Amino acid sequence: MGQTDYDLLVEMGFNPERATLALKMTGGLQDALTWLEKNEETSIEQLRGPADQLLNSGSSSVAAGSGGDEYDGDEKPEIPGTAASIKCSECGKLFSDAVRAEYHATRTQHTEFEESTEIIQPLTEEEKVAKLRDLREKLAEKRVAQTQQDREEAKKNELIRRKKGQESEKIKEELKKKEQLKEVEKRKREKREEIAAKERVRQQIKETQEARRRQAEKEKAAREGKVVEEPTVAALKPSAPRTPTAHSETRLQLRLPTSQPPLVRTFPVETTLFEVAQAVKEERGDYLYPISCRIFTATNLLIIDAGFNVSSFTMTFPRKVYQQGVDFGITLKEAGMVPSCALLVN
Repeated sequence: MGQTDYDLLVEMGFNPERATLALKMTGGLQDALTWLEKNEETSIEQLRGPADQLLNSGSSSVAAGSGGDEYDGDEKPEIPGTAASIKCSECGKLFSDAVRAEYHATRTQHTEFEESTEIIQPLTEEEKVAKLRDLREKLAEKRVAQTQQDREEAKKNELIRRKKGQESEKIKEELKKKEQLKEVEKRKREKREEIAAKERVRQQIKETQEARRRQAEKEKAAREGKVVEEPTVAALKPSAPRTPTAHSETRLQLRLPTSQPPLVRTFPVETTLFEVAQAVKEERGDYLYPISCRIFTATNLLIIDAGFNVSSFTMTFPRKVYQQGVDFGITLKEAGMVPSCALLVN
């Protein structure tokens, strides 16, 4: 017993249910293959509805015009031996009865039909084999084309993904750099504000010391019966800064009035002698005694442990003495102690 059309379709790899629907809709292998190719992308649920509707609505007509075969449309091969047929003048397709012609007109919108004496012949075994071979080649070509298309789409998607990833990394890097620049600027601003605050405190301490010195001179002069002239305002103004040098730090050798070894420290050139004295206090605190200084401002009362434990610094060469309360407000750069200097601590 030879293979049926259903067996051939299943052997070719078609879904059994789709093969059954195709044979019901067409009735022959040739048209079943064409129907399967046209409806390859249509779901099985959508195919069931039209098949049931056509079979139910056209059952009586099929029984009368096709010898009892189930009718499903214009793709069904015509029954051999029919004395006459209906021909579509627009596409040349033959139909065995008016029902098939009407269904073809509904699907294709063709309107020109005529009677024909041509007899519709079924496919031979050779034609079936050739049709199967052609369909297999078409399916293989379609699979290759679809595979190639999928590869191209995958490449495009990968390029898009990489481009988005690179753009995202670039944006993150730029944001990180901006945050770093903001942090650096913030630190610089805070450092400038801190230096300015320290300078204001040092200036207030200097003015307080100067006021105390003048008051002491007044009291002494009053006791001796002398008159002390008041200094002008210009004398209290800080001296103009000297021209900066290329050095940013200076190395000091601080020799103490004891048998201890010299204290060697490196300071920024903008460090004042007052700050150097504070550093000496921190390093050699056994020889220091605290002095508290109160400064009244417009809004606050500042209590500062000035710690003026060093009375003077003596520069060895050229020899010069810097007195506490008089010269401690100048910087190392202004005192000419750059890039290095040896000082006697008194």
